Amino acid sequence: MKAPMIDEDDDRSRMPRAYRNVVRTLRPVMMTVTKRHWTGVENLPRTGGFIVCPNHISYTDFLALAHVMFDCGRPVYFLGKSGLFEAPVIGKIITAAGQIPVYRGTERAADAYRAAVAAVRAGKGVAMYPEGTLTRDPGWWPMRGKTGAARVALETRCPVLPVTMWGPQDMMAPYARRLSLFPRKTMRIHIGPPVPLDDLYEGMSDAEAARVATDRIMAAVTASLESIRGERAPAERFDLRTQGKAEYGRPERTRKRWRRR
Repeated sequence: MKAPMIDEDDDRSRMPRAYRNVVRTLRPVMMTVTKRHWTGVENLPRTGGFIVCPNHISYTDFLALAHVMFDCGRPVYFLGKSGLFEAPVIGKIITAAGQIPVYRGTERAADAYRAAVAAVRAGKGVAMYPEGTLTRDPGWWPMRGKTGAARVALETRCPVLPVTMWGPQDMMAPYARRLSLFPRKTMRIHIGPPVPLDDLYEGMSDAEAARVATDRIMAAVTASLESIRGERAPAERFDLRTQGKAEYGRPERTRKRWRRR
């Protein structure tokens, strides 16, 4: 289970030491407990900052995403809820690894946006879940997206790549508390081509452009997931607001009401 070769010009060589240490610990585990079916890796830009926008179906899907991005030579930096950064041990690790805290519903909520913009402008890859939380859709389809990733993309004019993951939910179902590592689960990940946003840079308000860009990103993610699953997504995306659901936290429904597919 040798790690990929890394040269001095590789993004991986510029990762913080704490990030490299995490990779040394977790990559062998992922190589052991998962099978990998990765497609579309040729769509990743070779240089420069970019954003990847994945669907969110499991607490473990960030591991699968981090794995493919590292092995492709473009490691990404994640936005995570601030509570993780305040934890005694894990908080110190992810802070030292250069990850970005999100202070939901506070006066510091804009800090994550500014940090993401700065990271992209520094030539880094940033992973932003446009749904903002694990999907609440009963069929595990992508929900209506939030505009954070689109706003960063429009501000920096960087490539935005839709990423579709299917398989992490078999390792840990949405909102479940137990891992299922064996038999090995296949991580099906597709990295799509950049979502076209050039026509949104001028001619409309920032809010309107961000909403249109977000809808395009979610449409690309959903279409890719339809291809992977061989099914059709609902005609209307699940919307937390119209469904009367809280934006964050564990939903009222229990795990038994989630139907495995």
